[in-house]
Amino acid sequence: MIKKFYKKLKMDKKLLTPGPLTTSSKTKEVMLHDWGSRDIVFIELNKNIRQSLVELINGQNIFECVPMQGSGTFAIEAMIGSLTNSKSKILILINGAYGHRMKKICSYISRNNIFYEVAEHEIHDCNKIQKIIDENKDLTHIFAVYCETTSGILNPIQAISDLAKKKGISLFIDAMSAFGALPLDINKTYFDAVAASSNKCLEGVPGVGFILVRKSVLKVSKNNSHSLSLDLYDQWKAMEANAQWRFTPPTHVLAAFNQALKEHSKEGGTKGRFKRYKENCKIICERMSSMGFKQLLPDKIQAPIIITFLQPDHPNFEFKKFYNSLSDKGFLIYPGKLTVANTFRIGCIGHLNKKDMYQAIDAVKKTLKELDIKLN
Repeated sequence: MIKKFYKKLKMDKKLLTPGPLTTSSKTKEVMLHDWGSRDIVFIELNKNIRQSLVELINGQNIFECVPMQGSGTFAIEAMIGSLTNSKSKILILINGAYGHRMKKICSYISRNNIFYEVAEHEIHDCNKIQKIIDENKDLTHIFAVYCETTSGILNPIQAISDLAKKKGISLFIDAMSAFGALPLDINKTYFDAVAASSNKCLEGVPGVGFILVRKSVLKVSKNNSHSLSLDLYDQWKAMEANAQWRFTPPTHVLAAFNQALKEHSKEGGTKGRFKRYKENCKIICERMSSMGFKQLLPDKIQAPIIITFLQPDHPNFEFKKFYNSLSDKGFLIYPGKLTVANTFRIGCIGHLNKKDMYQAIDAVKKTLKELDIKLN
C-alpha cells in the first residue's frame, strides 16, 4: 500500500499554502541523515540557528533566541505563559483566528486580558487602541499578529509598536506568517518578544517554533510558566549551560531549519525573500483578477504571504471539485477560514518562483474550463 502511494506521487505537489510549504531539495536532503543530539556537530548547528535568528532582527547582545519543540502555537503559548504572570494585564488585538487563539491561551492559563476585535478584513484603528490604553492604566502588555493568516491581512505593526513604546507597554508579536519576509528590525520597531516557526517564510519544515525575547525580560521570567515543557526560562538556562535541549530535540527538523536559514541568507535575507514573495503575489492577484476572481483585501493591506479570494457566485463552482482538480494538476491550495464570507486561499510563499505562479494560474484556467465556469 505504501509503495503504491509513493509510486503515485512521482513528484511533490507544489504547496500554495501558508505552511507547511514547498521546501528546497537541499533542505529535504539534510533530513536523510541521522543526527546525534549530543554530538558536537549538532550542538554547533543549534548555536548557528539561534544566532542567525537573532541577527535577522539585528538583536545581537539585546535579544535571546529560545527554540521550542512543536508547532507555532506551542511557541505562542510558551511566550505568553513564560513572559507574563498573574499581575499582567494584556490587550489582545483580534482580526482573525490567531488573535482568538492568543485570547484562548490567556483564558486557559488564567492571564488577565481584554481585547479589541475588528472584522477579519479590517485592520485596527490606533486611535481606538490609544483610547483603550488610556482607559486601562494598569495595562502591561499588547499582543498583536503581524500577518493574520486567516485572511492574509497586513496589520499595522509599526504604528502599534510606536504606540506601545510611547505608552511604556510591552509588545509581543505573533509573526508566524511574517518572520523572514516582512521587515522586523529592533532599530526601527519596538517589541519585547516575537514568536515564529520554522515552516513558513523561512522555508524549513514543521516541528520547531522559536521566541526572540529581550534579555532583560527573559531574565526576570523565572517561575512564571504554567508548564514544565513550555517554560522559556528553563529552556534558555539549559541551552546557555551546555547547549543542550531539556528534552529530545527534533533533530531532523533542526537540520532542515539550519539549511533553510543558509538559503535565506544567500537569497538576501528578509529583503530578498520579500522581493520574491511580492513578485509571486503580484502575479497571482493580477492573473486571478483577470479571470474574474475577486480578492478579499485591497492591495494596501494585502501581505505578500497568502491571498484570500471570494468563492465565485456560479452554479458550477464547488470548492471541493475546484480543489481536487488543482490537486490533480500538482497544486494544493487552502480552503477559506473566514466567518464573513465563503472564500479560498492561495499562498505565494515557500520555495516557489514566478514560473511556479504562472504554472499555477494555468492550472486554474484549465480547471475553470473543465468545470464549465466563465466568470467574465
